[in-house]
Amino acid sequence: MDQLSTLLHRYLVGAWRRRWLALAGAWLLCLGGWVGVVLMPNQYEASTRLYVDADAVLTPLLRGLAIDSTPANQVDLLQRTLLSRPNLEKLISKTDLDLLAPDPVRRNALIEQLATAIRIQSQTNNLFTITYRNTRPRLAYDVVQTLITIFVESATGTNRSQMQNAGRFLDAQIAEYEAKLREAEHRRAEFQAKYMELLPSDANGGVGGLEAARAQVTQLEGELADAIAKRDMLAQDLHSNSPLQMSEAGRAALQHNAGAAAADPDLIAAEKKLRELRLKYTEDHPEVIAARRLVEALKAAPYTGAGAGGGGGAHAGANAGHGLPNAVYDQIKVRLLDAEATVNSLRRQRDEAIKSRDRLAAIVRNEPGLQAEYMDLDRDYAVVRKTYEELLSRREVMRLSSAADTDADKLRLQIIDPPQMPRAPVAPKRALLMAGVLVAGLGGGAGLALLLAHLDSCFYTANDLRSFGLPVLGGISLTSHGPRGAAMMPIITFGFGVILLVFMFGAFITGPHWFAAMPGSHWLARFV
Repeated sequence: MDQLSTLLHRYLVGAWRRRWLALAGAWLLCLGGWVGVVLMPNQYEASTRLYVDADAVLTPLLRGLAIDSTPANQVDLLQRTLLSRPNLEKLISKTDLDLLAPDPVRRNALIEQLATAIRIQSQTNNLFTITYRNTRPRLAYDVVQTLITIFVESATGTNRSQMQNAGRFLDAQIAEYEAKLREAEHRRAEFQAKYMELLPSDANGGVGGLEAARAQVTQLEGELADAIAKRDMLAQDLHSNSPLQMSEAGRAALQHNAGAAAADPDLIAAEKKLRELRLKYTEDHPEVIAARRLVEALKAAPYTGAGAGGGGGAHAGANAGHGLPNAVYDQIKVRLLDAEATVNSLRRQRDEAIKSRDRLAAIVRNEPGLQAEYMDLDRDYAVVRKTYEELLSRREVMRLSSAADTDADKLRLQIIDPPQMPRAPVAPKRALLMAGVLVAGLGGGAGLALLLAHLDSCFYTANDLRSFGLPVLGGISLTSHGPRGAAMMPIITFGFGVILLVFMFGAFITGPHWFAAMPGSHWLARFV
């Protein structure tokens, strides 16, 4: 601790011995710094505040119908692209900044300087400010005003140019796909006209011609089988009915000869056959019905006593003498003729359908890739048509979006605080800078004194001599015999120098313009 206090005392004594050098250094630093602060050019600031009104009514209404260009995303994009190189070049050409950049090198440097000097700050999602500083107030105002113009043009012109480019692209694509669609339709129509019978059609239920022909043959064969069965049944009915029916006189004769009918061999044989058939079939079977009617007819006919061979002639004579035309027989006969005609017609249709089926089958065998080729043509046509219709719908969506952006003012800009011509500079803060220069000057002077004390090789105490290992007999102190004021004169003089430095600090703060009016200050400011 004693060694530290001794070292501190040595440095303080050494610094005090060089106090005038420290004071001179502080004066030089302060004067130089204050002159530099005074000569610093004034910075004038121009700013504006913009509000972007994203339409909260139109945007939800058009969602799903138009291109979803979210206004918040557009604002963010405008903020990030406002300071792009094309916009900055446009800014330079519209203001007096082009006079500061006569060559490409200086122009590039000016663009970089503007990109850092222009500040865009977002206060909210829709409210932001644009600020720029320059030594010329008029130029600062012009830059901010031009940026507003560029911002408005970008907000209204970017979407329009994009819509126009998209419209031209869609029109070109629609024309191209329209030509492709016509070509595909032409190829498809030619193929359908050439192989119409084989291709699927709406008339055939969407199936191919060969499948339709096979189905038609199967259907006609089934209808023909049903018609043949119906014809055979009518023929049996016709065979089991008599063309004549008994009259009243015939019935009386039948009753008169009832006793003799019991010995009729034809009736006995018919009844026997009816019994046998009833054992094998039901009452509704055609053969049973025919046998039963035969028995009834034999019972109705008179028996003359002739043999079996003459029985038919007897019945015929009875029928001839006492019979009338049978209407049921005539109806069955007419129906049988219709059924026969239907069978012949269905047989002819079946034969024609079989020929058509065989002909189509031969074509398919000779050209196995016909169906695959048609499927390829139909698939290509469907793809081209779908793409064409989608392009048409997208063009309508683009037109609706363009109308919403231009006619309905979907994104509206409002200038809250327009830029004003700056009257007073906002920088530099000379009082603060000069105070910093004063503190730095005093600190620099003190540091200079301490550095000189550290480099000094003089001995200030007896202990400094003892540190060399030499015997020290004693020390002689300096005693002043003059008045007390003479001893205080160095302190007073040094204090006056420091006070004068502080007075100069006040003079520079309160009246910096007097220096600017001195001769040669303009050259010195440019040099600084």
